Amino acid sequence: MVTTALAIGAATWGVVMALSPILQIRRMVRRRSSRDVSIGYFSVLLFGFLLWFAYGISIDNWALVVPNLVAFLIGSVTVLVAWHYRRTEGREPPG
Repeated sequence: MVTTALAIGAATWGVVMALSPILQIRRMVRRRSSRDVSIGYFSVLLFGFLLWFAYGISIDNWALVVPNLVAFLIGSVTVLVAWHYRRTEGREPPG
């Protein structure tokens, strides 16, 4: 019973943590810049999320699968947004 409650609590908090890079995405969009974001850092995290996701699948543990899948997806969007702004930084807006 306690183990199940801990798994649910950890998985729930894992999803909250996985969603936290949305704050970074919001900041990049507002500033129209990704200078403050380390793409290398997020790349290391993405690899770790994939490893934990694969491990969770292999042991059929959804408390590992769900948060790490969400973290991987949000982290991927963060990297894509950062790359977008890296490509466009330094260009003058049209008009």
